[in-house]
Amino acid sequence: MDKKSIEAEIASYTGKLFRDNFGKGPSSIYVSCVRPFITIHLRDFLAPMEKVLVKQNNNLKVQETRDLLMQELLPDIKATVRTTAKVEIRNIYYDWSLENKTGIILAEMAESDTENDNDYLSYPSREQVHEEIVRFSEKAQKAPRNLHSLMLNPRTLVIVREGILVRIEKELIAAGFEEQLKLSKRRLEKSLLNTDLLESLLGVQIEDIFADWDFSLDKGYIIIIMKPEK
Repeated sequence: MDKKSIEAEIASYTGKLFRDNFGKGPSSIYVSCVRPFITIHLRDFLAPMEKVLVKQNNNLKVQETRDLLMQELLPDIKATVRTTAKVEIRNIYYDWSLENKTGIILAEMAESDTENDNDYLSYPSREQVHEEIVRFSEKAQKAPRNLHSLMLNPRTLVIVREGILVRIEKELIAAGFEEQLKLSKRRLEKSLLNTDLLESLLGVQIEDIFADWDFSLDKGYIIIIMKPEK
């Protein structure tokens, strides 16, 4: 199966899965398969009941409910991506932008399936982008021990940070407050990131910023969705 067929099949399956479980699926789904990631970008996705909660400024309740449901759906998504793309998936991450009615699912391939990559798909101003990521990471918690980024396509930039958790965060995770910490970190980090600077450096308009973490590995993922200039 060629790349476009794989992307189309994953998009079709994801749309049906979300319609069956949320009562409403996204109006469009964009899938991109570029090693070592597969991204699934959902657009115009907000169920009728969620619209009511968002209108009442209960965004946190929507995110908590979605997190509970996603824990049930992730094994199915992981299995379908693995079977369709013929790759092993190490983990899957996700985040939502309720204001924009969008979402992202990021599937990370296992190391054995990421050999002979395109040298992490370089892009202009990478060093300056990394400087901004370090700056805002220091404000949110601490500078990452390791940092790299991949321009998967003209619309998708993935930034991976390792070694960013501070001691109090590790204590909260150990005490069972992982969900609350994750929701709080998303709000904080998105508010601290200088999107104007990033747009200037990348020469694009930023449409969405998503974030998720693997606390067990002390890794954080930032996914920036862009609208390239014509």
